[in-house]
Amino acid sequence: MVAADSEGPSDPGVRMFRRQRSIPLRGSAAALSNNLSVLQLPVCNLTHFGVVHGPSAQLLSVAPEGVPLAQRQLHAKEGAGVSSPLITQVHWCALPFRVLLVLTSHRGIQMYESDGSVMVYWHALDSRDASPVQAMFARGIASCGHFICVGMWSGRVLVFDIPAKGPNIVLSEELAGHPTSVTDIASEPAQEQDCMADVVTADDSGLLCVWRSGPEFKLLTRIPGFGVPCTSVQLWKGIAAVGYGNGQVRLYETSTGALHVQINAHARAICALDLAPEVGKLLSAAEDTFVHIWKLSKRTESGCTEVEHCHGECVPDTQVCGARFCDPSGSSFAVTGYDLAEILTFSSE
Repeated sequence: MVAADSEGPSDPGVRMFRRQRSIPLRGSAAALSNNLSVLQLPVCNLTHFGVVHGPSAQLLSVAPEGVPLAQRQLHAKEGAGVSSPLITQVHWCALPFRVLLVLTSHRGIQMYESDGSVMVYWHALDSRDASPVQAMFARGIASCGHFICVGMWSGRVLVFDIPAKGPNIVLSEELAGHPTSVTDIASEPAQEQDCMADVVTADDSGLLCVWRSGPEFKLLTRIPGFGVPCTSVQLWKGIAAVGYGNGQVRLYETSTGALHVQINAHARAICALDLAPEVGKLLSAAEDTFVHIWKLSKRTESGCTEVEHCHGECVPDTQVCGARFCDPSGSSFAVTGYDLAEILTFSSE
């Protein structure tokens, strides 16, 4: 295991990324982890951004020069209850044959066509599963193959089988592996070998469950926590990159659960991780106002994972709550913050 520390940006004389034009929001982002989703549409030369605040989600379509071309507000479906439900996450799921927009809230799970124009599925949360003192919510969204996985307050993970078109979505399985609320889910394309993992789920206790997807999901590995919540997780070439409430980023081998690298990346809780899979760049953002870019690489001969710090960006006086790369090559990224009525964007020089 290799440990690494980060106290701020790399050499201040070297800037890999430069601030670009901000994208205005109608309201600020809620103070929730992973509160930014990005969908790039190269064919249309557009990028979609999704941010949640209270009972609504704001979707923006943005041209390359950073000018918003369209905005749409989506609201949480009421379901049973006397108060307006709060949205907990918005995320685009790129399946092999279609793209769906998924919203989670305190009442249920909503799935839309990618532009948010038509809701194709609604799954209400069952209050019978909750104790009187337990808050219900769904949180943690990822797609793998023709499935969409959504985490629950109870620790279960719901697996939905998505058809190539139309609304005939089926709840195919409920995964039990977590003792506490699910916080995030990550996936990557399945490998050729039968034993390879392609889904990782995380919870408030820091426990990770590693799965192989299929008609029946199989639990392959459980990676125990250490008393700190896991706030965000990503998968890359069999490595789980995990962000924690103490500011650490840890890299685990999914097949064995072995810890490869521990990075003391931030001074406060991590709120978002993202990966640029084409180049192995890892983005980490935290409540310490910093966004860091790391370069991951795997040594072929030893199988070890190495990490290099590439860039650090401070967003002053802002409680960062979401950050994402805007393209698969990691040449640009976006950041949201609580009480910040804009999305900040950065591009490499």
